[in-house]
Amino acid sequence: MSDFDAIVVGAGCAGSVAAFELAKAGKSVLVVERGNFAGAKNMTGGRIYSHSLKKVFPDFESEAPLERKITHERMAFMDPCAQMAVDFTSPELAEEGKDSYSVLRAPFDQWLASKAEEAGAEYICGIAVEELLRDDAGRVVGVRAGEDEITAEVTIVAEGVNTLLCERSLGNARPKASQMAVGIKQVFELPASTIEDRFLVPEGEGAAMLFVGDCTHGNVGGGFLYTNKDSISLGLVATISTAADGSNEMPVYQMLEDFKNHPAVAPIIRGAKLMEHSGHMVPEGGYDMVPTYVFDGALVAGEAAGLCMNMGYQVRGMDFAVASGQMAAQAAVKALDAGDTSAAGLASYKTTMEGSFVMKDLETFRRWPHVMEGWKSMFTDYPVMVGEIMNALFKVDGEPQKPLMKRMMPIVKKRGLFKLAGEVRKAVKSL
Repeated sequence: MSDFDAIVVGAGCAGSVAAFELAKAGKSVLVVERGNFAGAKNMTGGRIYSHSLKKVFPDFESEAPLERKITHERMAFMDPCAQMAVDFTSPELAEEGKDSYSVLRAPFDQWLASKAEEAGAEYICGIAVEELLRDDAGRVVGVRAGEDEITAEVTIVAEGVNTLLCERSLGNARPKASQMAVGIKQVFELPASTIEDRFLVPEGEGAAMLFVGDCTHGNVGGGFLYTNKDSISLGLVATISTAADGSNEMPVYQMLEDFKNHPAVAPIIRGAKLMEHSGHMVPEGGYDMVPTYVFDGALVAGEAAGLCMNMGYQVRGMDFAVASGQMAAQAAVKALDAGDTSAAGLASYKTTMEGSFVMKDLETFRRWPHVMEGWKSMFTDYPVMVGEIMNALFKVDGEPQKPLMKRMMPIVKKRGLFKLAGEVRKAVKSL
């Protein structure tokens, strides 16, 4: 007789949603979280697209600790001293089912945990799961946490991006350095009215910004900014293979300091008080880094399954985590009810995942991470070229002006017109 019907490892979005679904179905479930509380290990600040959360909690808007509804999007190319941004705002971004919100993960994850506990899930925090237990046939039958061995019919591993347990106990390979990034983020306190004035958003609404180019000093990666109720989350993501390269003279923390001092960013945080500094790894390999996620007695969900997508213009992870946690729990409930928690009994998780937006979106854009990894000019010369084009477009110096095309074409031609066309065509095909 097992101690629990299910054990969930990790109390992030995937883990707590899985625990909620299991408890709601009347199953006994234990969540083991290594942080001192749910969200303690997650990097503060981010964005969640609401569609998957609404399927789990239809009225989440009225009770979840959301920061701002994002109705203002901005993408920016940065060279060392200039920026060209595409700015977009639309009422469609605020429509139900298409909306997204900035969140601070510590309070948001605690809210998710409270919903699971209300449904009947038990939580143990401040202890790490060191290994998964197996029976003589090799089926996962529980966990070892500290000196305790706790058994369950099904174990859902939602340990997050640092997949030590999956590597150690399930045999999944550690992701390649080129498939992982390091994120570094700071939170700055600013009055709500100041945020709304600086981002030109209505009261209570917010903005999201993505940056490419000099923010990472030409290395693969980018910058991001999300507005919260009375703070701003600002940071960078850089590929670990670059960040860990001994030949890289610019460590990530220095990139962040330079990014904050860039003339396009410094005015945004002028007068703001630094409240928090944090770092985290981020999976960025897309579809090709998704490991095996169904085993005898165990399922893998969220970032532990590599479910994250950085498109350059859009970053997604939390909606994937919520959806995978729900689907993993539903598959576990089905297997428990059938009395078969083997890989075959749990296979509905894989079937449901492959038919969902999670795996379909990852597969649709599977080539993008490889294109981005090899597209050095996107992070070095393209932002400079865009700056030169904008200067040629707007500069007035009293000299007779040439026709627009005669001003633009020399700037493009010196990069190689066919080379640029080929790179852009390859990128567009991958998107």
